[in-house]
Parts: sequence; C-alpha cells; structure tokens
Amino acid sequence: MTEKTVVHFLRHGEVHNPTGVLYGRLPGFKLSTLGEQMAEAVAKSLAERDITHIVSSPLDRAVQTAQPSAAAMGLPVETDLRLIESENWFEGRSVGFSPRVWPKLINPFRPSWGEPYKHIAQRMRDALHDIRDAARGHEALAVSHQLPIWELRLFLTGRRLWHDPRNRQCALASLTSFRYEGTSLVGIDYSEPAAHLGPGKGLGA
Repeated sequence: MTEKTVVHFLRHGEVHNPTGVLYGRLPGFKLSTLGEQMAEAVAKSLAERDITHIVSSPLDRAVQTAQPSAAAMGLPVETDLRLIESENWFEGRSVGFSPRVWPKLINPFRPSWGEPYKHIAQRMRDALHDIRDAARGHEALAVSHQLPIWELRLFLTGRRLWHDPRNRQCALASLTSFRYEGTSLVGIDYSEPAAHLGPGKGLGA
C-alpha cells in the first residue's frame, strides 16, 4: 500500500501590532492575546491527528503559534528559514500609497515591491517536500505566513502566481493541508479551526 502523508500548513495567529505597520520580517512582533487563543484552538483541533513532526518559520509569531500544539503532542518545534514571511519594501511602514512609493508598484506581476512570487513558491515547495519526507506515513505541522502559504497552493495547483490579495483563502490560524500518497499530491484541504474566535487583524502577516 502507498504511504499516506499529510502536511498541514498553519498561518500564525493574530499579532500585537498597535501602530498598524506592515511588520513583515521585523523582529519583536509577537502574538496578541487573541492570537494566543487562536494557537490554543488549533492545538485542540489537532489533538487526535497523527502529527510526528512540527516545524515553523523562525519569526516569533510563528514559533509562538506552534508551541501549544508542540506542547500537547510532546514534540519539539524545529525552525526552517524557507517558511519565513516574504521580503517586502513596505516593511515597517503604515499602509498608504503616496506618490513616493509608486515606483515600487510598477510591476505587480513580479512583484516590484518585494520577493518574487516564483522564489517564494519554490522555497516553500522545497520545504514542503522535506517536511513531507520527515513525516512519511504520518502527518506534520508547518507554521508559516499568509502570502507564502497562498503562493505554495497556487504553485502546486498550476495557477498563476500573481493575484489580488483580497482573494487569498488563508485566514489567521487557518490550516491548508496537503495530502500525499507516496510523493504524489492527491488533495488539498482548507479549514479554520479558530474561526469561532473572530477574524482578527492580519496586517503584514
């Protein structure tokens, strides 16, 4: 029989961000109280799953989101730089598009304001394959960020990588689960185990 493996990609919970900046890869941005509750809700929803491997983006908010699940399952949280948030020129700035930023918006297909979509998708795919292999025959949990998870999903389903951010199906503390038989991707599932807590704010997530 073909081995069945599932890799759950978890977007981190809500972040404490009182100044409303696009925080990107900046250090020091941790989960809000709501974000902590979201992480706990996810851990409860995964309690009966056959998870044998947990890995996270190295950013604080992602590691924090992984910790309740890791504690409940008695597993360590490994970190993988390939799961990190995308690079973004607007990092550390408040949302707003004054004329001085227009040159950064000239090419939405690459995009011109940050890390190329193709690069994001490829590093996430490579991480996915390594995580899948580490949990072969079982399940794994990988904590990352909205854009990288969405780009991975677009890439693996053969869709174009540039898109309208408003159309991403990747809410805070949501799970995008990739199901494999051997090394063949056979399905992708999506769920929101923390939806009952409210949508939260995902600025720069």
